[in-house]
Amino acid sequence: MGHLNMDKKDLIECIREINRSARPEFLASFSEEQLRAYLDHLTEADVAEEVTVAD
Repeated sequence: MGHLNMDKKDLIECIREINRSARPEFLASFSEEQLRAYLDHLTEADVAEEVTVAD
């Protein structure tokens, strides 16, 4: 996915678009690598949910 070119601020913004309950202050405590992994997890879960709903 295109998460490799994002900086920490961009990663946090994308995460919050999917998980609005995630607080920016909390997310800022993680490294960019950890945020990328979490965003990958969220986007995979989001895609899986869409496939399940569409079936």
